[in-house]
Amino acid sequence: MGRILTEKDVEPAVKGGSVYAAGGGGWADHGRMLGYAAVSIGKPELVDIEELEPRDWVATSAAIGAPASTTAWEMQGRDYVKAVELLQEALGEPLAGLMIGQNGKSSTLNAWLPGAILGTKVVDAVGDIRAHPTGDMGSIGMASSPDQSIQTAVGGNRSENRYIELVTRGATAKISPILRTASDMSGGFIASCRNPVRAKYVRRNAALGGISLALELGEAIIKAEAKGGSAVIDAIVKTTGGSILAKGTVTQKDLVYTKEAFDVGRFVLNEGDKAITIHTMNEYMAVDDAGGTRLATFPDVITTLDASGTPLSAGQLRVGMFVFILHVSKKIIPLSTSVIEPAVFPPVEKALGIDLATYALDGIKPRKKGGVKGWE
Repeated sequence: MGRILTEKDVEPAVKGGSVYAAGGGGWADHGRMLGYAAVSIGKPELVDIEELEPRDWVATSAAIGAPASTTAWEMQGRDYVKAVELLQEALGEPLAGLMIGQNGKSSTLNAWLPGAILGTKVVDAVGDIRAHPTGDMGSIGMASSPDQSIQTAVGGNRSENRYIELVTRGATAKISPILRTASDMSGGFIASCRNPVRAKYVRRNAALGGISLALELGEAIIKAEAKGGSAVIDAIVKTTGGSILAKGTVTQKDLVYTKEAFDVGRFVLNEGDKAITIHTMNEYMAVDDAGGTRLATFPDVITTLDASGTPLSAGQLRVGMFVFILHVSKKIIPLSTSVIEPAVFPPVEKALGIDLATYALDGIKPRKKGGVKGWE
């Protein structure tokens, strides 16, 4: 049976989502706004994918942009709801559920408000356990699909007349950049609903249980907070199954906001032969040591924590800060088909000037399909 999400679930979703945000994933206060609005206005219900019918429609509720920057973005809760309504109109059929493209400070809660108002189920499935820069990375295997899809975007800075409503159709890889351009034009952050697929497809291709993982992590963090920062960090490491890859002082920050609504660059911790480089495109995508040896690569979880155990976004990091780098291997988290799809890597590799795919795809085994009657 599904689980009605309540006020008690909001803070765990934000705190757990903030770790999986991997340096990006929106704003914690935006997540709280979405969560508290949802649970006060209705009863959003978190369900396993198998609680839907195999042919039910499920779409992805997302936010697009690079709000680590100082852009004049404005996104209201109703924008998420309007994006879903526009997609349902374009599809001509109702959506039974909404999944999310990624966990994050706010993105873990993206489907709650439409769920509360429109009655769509919050599906416990994500396009990626952690946050990522491009829509294709959370598109559950549709990045290289020639099939026509539908994507909508709603939002914008009202006082600057930047509010936009957009409905676009086409192959996912061709229309995703249109939404990113709309995000930039709207002020840098926009609500989206996209890529309607059958529940059967979600079961085969999404990272199942991804929202529950964020909630479980958030609950562990809250329980540890009274004991201090080191206890919080220990709880994060234990609950995720990860490790502290490195720690040190930020000695260099080189981050640039691009017209595609990306924050691109790198951070360096420490100096000389102890230097650690974090390659960043909205989120932390890879970590190298001073000799250029790769220590972690997307879809691994890579997160910076301060001494209190609070996850810091790329936009919050400053030279002189002391941080810990959390690393959770891709081998122990559910992976969607889109985070191991070769087609999603070239644009990010080009922006960062590094190899990702060689490391990301190493040791990956194909997902097993079928196994439940009617869902094969």
